[in-house]
This record gives sequence, C-alpha cells and structure tokens, in this order.
Amino acid sequence: MSRVVIVGCGYVGLELGRRLRNADHDVTGVRRSDGGLEAVAAAGLDARRADATDLETLAALPDADWIVFAASSGGRGPDAARRVYVEGLRNVIEEYGGRSSPPDRLVYTSSTGVYGDHDGDFVDEETPIDPTTEKTRVLAEAERVAREETANAGIDGTVARFAGLYGPSRYRLDRYLDGPVTEGYLNMVHRDDAAGAVAFLLESDLARDDVVLVVDDEPVDKWAFADWLASECDVPSPPKRTIDQRLSNSDLSAAARRRIATSKRCSNDRLRSLGYEFAYPTYREGYRAAIEAYRSGTDAASI
Repeated sequence: MSRVVIVGCGYVGLELGRRLRNADHDVTGVRRSDGGLEAVAAAGLDARRADATDLETLAALPDADWIVFAASSGGRGPDAARRVYVEGLRNVIEEYGGRSSPPDRLVYTSSTGVYGDHDGDFVDEETPIDPTTEKTRVLAEAERVAREETANAGIDGTVARFAGLYGPSRYRLDRYLDGPVTEGYLNMVHRDDAAGAVAFLLESDLARDDVVLVVDDEPVDKWAFADWLASECDVPSPPKRTIDQRLSNSDLSAAARRRIATSKRCSNDRLRSLGYEFAYPTYREGYRAAIEAYRSGTDAASI
C-alpha cells in the first residue's frame, strides 16, 4: 500500500483516487473549496482542504509516497494559470521535499497544447515542444518545474501530457451535432483512461523522470468525427467550415486564432509500449454511452 496525495482532486483526480483506493492505497484528495471536498468525500477518499498557491495551507497535508498534481486554474487567464501550475506546483515541491519523509514520486498532469502547430503531422515524446499561447507557455514552464525542481528535492518527477479530455459530463455532443465544425484534428482521451494511465504509471513504477503522452489510439479529423457522430445519433451531418473561414471572424483574440490554426496528431506509442491497455481505445468506444443516451432522449451531460 502506498500513501497518495492528489492535489486538485477534480475531474480526473476523483476517478484516479477511486482506482487507487480500490487497489488498497491510502488516498487523500485535496481541493481548494468546501464544495469540492464534498465530492472527494463522496468518492470515499480522505478529503483535505488546501490551496497550492498558499504554501502555509500545505503543511497540514499528510505525508505521501506519491503526489499527483492535477490542479486546475479554473479556465482563467495566463496569470491565474501561472499562480496555480508554476507557483502552486513549486509550493508543493517545497513543502514535500522539505519533509523528513519526502515522497518518492510526483506526477504532473500537463497538456498536449505545449506542442504548438505541426501542420497535421504526428508528434510524440521526442518532438520538441513549441507553445504558442501565454497559457501553454505557462504549462511548458510547469513541466520544467515538475522534472527539474523535483529532482533537486530528491523526488522523481513524471509529466503526463493529456490530450483533450472527454467522458461523463463532458461529451459536448451539441458542439459536433449542431456545428458549424471547423476543420482540423481531434486528439482525445477518455477521463477513465487519463486516470487509468496515471494509476498505471504509478503502480508499475514506470516513466520516472520522463514525459508520457496520454492520448487514445486514433486522432481523428473533426469533420469525419462529426459525420460519424451524426450518423450514430441518426441526425443530419452538421455544417462545416474551413480554418480560413473561422479565422475571418474579426472578434477572435490573437490567442484564439493561434489555437484554431494549430494542427497536430498525437501518438500514444510510448504509453502502449509500456503496457497500458485502454478501456476506450478510440472515440467509437468512448462515445458509445453518450450516443445511447442521446438516442434514448437522455441528457448526455447527466451520464
């Protein structure tokens, strides 16, 4: 049994905590708000309130063998992201690295957004990152902290780069059934596989001081995905638009323009080679519950 502290025990962290608890690990889930703690406790985890951006609040957290840093900036701008992802992560490393019994391992959950644009080509762990927005530059800096500053504290740091998360309450069917759908590629991973991959890396003691892409088997063209989804839901295919048509909107911010123009396909060869088996290897399996709910008249957001 290992002692695990999940800092930012939210969408992925709750599922990760349940998995680790069911495998007989001692799991503490950390949230900033009392409302968030209710969900942690409901998942059967030790619920603790602390804020990674406030170093003093971290002192009351229990010792751990493994730390998972999965905190969210709440969708706010780059300044908020820096406070959470860089300064908050640094605080966690400082607090736990200074203990008499420091953790053996820290996993930081990052994003494939750090790659930037690759004109639709495949990227993997060996591909140099090239973040193009302020927020993805913050994520890249946090990756450096997770690997270098953990090493200075005597902790092995692993970066798990998540592709676009989907799953319960995050299927977003309306976006692809109603349209218009802008061309490009979707790189996705189901919530359960995001959590499963992190649990696998921890329990199998793999990818220490390394980076692992967490993405399913099949990056998919957005237009092809929208057509498949419409067919499965028995509705007409949605309207579509090119990237140039989308960029003709003068109200878009510079950051939004860069995101829209960014195209890449992410490879999971490394994760597969380590031995991880996906519960939802492609969107076809992953969206089945949402499609069945839609066809039965159930709100997919409630699944």
